Amino acid sequence: MEEKLFVGKTEYSIKKLLGKGKGGYSYLVEKDGKLFVLKQIHHEPCDYYTFGNKIEAENNDYHRLEKAGITVPKMLDIDIENERILKEYIEGHTVCELVEKDLLTDEHLEQVRLMAKKAMASGINIDYFPTNFVLQGGILYYVDYECNDYMEEWDFEHWGIKYWSKTPEFIEYMEKK
Repeated sequence: MEEKLFVGKTEYSIKKLLGKGKGGYSYLVEKDGKLFVLKQIHHEPCDYYTFGNKIEAENNDYHRLEKAGITVPKMLDIDIENERILKEYIEGHTVCELVEKDLLTDEHLEQVRLMAKKAMASGINIDYFPTNFVLQGGILYYVDYECNDYMEEWDFEHWGIKYWSKTPEFIEYMEKK
């Protein structure tokens, strides 16, 4: 029997787990032949991050990212009670996969640097970890909705870039996978 999840009263069939982050699980789901991403918030402890109301933060962050002009998948629905978010599915390779296969180009770096510039101008940082970015049709999407108030040490050039090439940090991450 296929596993199902609801967002509000709408039922979705789970196709596979896409990933687990510090805030939730992301599933590839299907309804009427169309694919979506369903994020289920979790409340597992995280040693390096403190959370408030996660579902509220995700909703607020999505709107901050949109206002900043960051390319993100559209939020299609939100179920506050069950802590679920339905997002547009961005099909493609993550930046992590591009780095691993030596397919990351200067154009991709230009796109993330433009996002970083827009984020900084809006007073926010995004999570520049390469699994949070998917390339679809030549366009780089930030597929997470997390953002925080801007701090220079966590911007792209001071933190994120360490994982966007085969640096010791990237290699260590890949070995732990």
